[in-house]
Parts: sequence; structure tokens; C-alpha cells
Amino acid sequence: MTLNMHLKAISIAAALALGSAQATAQELSTPDDTYTDIEATYGVLPTFMKVYPRQGIAGAWALTKSLEVEKGALDPKVKSLINIAVAAQIPCRYCIWLDTKMARDLGATDEEIAEAVAQAGLTRHWSAILNGMQVDFETFKAEFGGD
Repeated sequence: MTLNMHLKAISIAAALALGSAQATAQELSTPDDTYTDIEATYGVLPTFMKVYPRQGIAGAWALTKSLEVEKGALDPKVKSLINIAVAAQIPCRYCIWLDTKMARDLGATDEEIAEAVAQAGLTRHWSAILNGMQVDFETFKAEFGGD
């Protein structure tokens, strides 16, 4: 896949995600309605939501709520474990703390959390090797039976 094709795929995915978020955002007619919904959902209006630009909070909340709160293809505990793994790689101590708390509240064990973080580290390790050593992508795919 060329860089342009890759960027186009990312743009399409982002547009689809934002499109579904905008539909929900339109239901929240004002920032104050959005803040009320956030507080009703979390039991608190977090500071990071209050400092977000008012003109964008409805869209940001709609995207967050649709992926983090509402039922989807992934179990909420799995989503939290993925979030911890990603946050460990960024790194984001806020995300690590909150998603670890959420994962534990959803029944994740210390072993599951450790494995999620180790998986992220393993993926980052091999990504550094593959990219840094410029392993040919077509050869790599062929070695694993890809097309």
C-alpha cells in the first residue's frame, strides 16, 4: 500500500468515525447539554472535559461515549486493557491510571493487566526491529502465508 493509499484509508476511517460522532453530537444541542450528559454518565464532569474547546465538546464526547461507554463488538474490559497497553506506549500516566482503575472495576486481574502491557511492549519491540532493519514487507508477508 502506498503512502497516499494509506493516508486515504486513514482519512476515510476518521470521516466514518466522526460521522457517527457528529450524529450523536447533533442530539446534544449545547455544550451545557453535553456537560450534563458527561456528568450523568461518569458521575462527575472531569476537568479535562471542561477545558476542551466548547465548540468541539459535543463531537469529542460523542466519539468518546460511543467507543468507551456504549456497547460495541469488544467487551468493555478488553477495551480498557487495550487502552492500558496503548497508554503504556505513549506514555500517558492519566490514561494508565484511569484505564487500570476501569479495567479492575470491570474484573480485570493484575495478571491480565500485566499481559496487556507486555503485549504492547512486545509489539513495539518487534516493530522497532522490523522497521529499523527495513525488512522487506512483501517478504515478511510471504513468510507468514500472506498475499
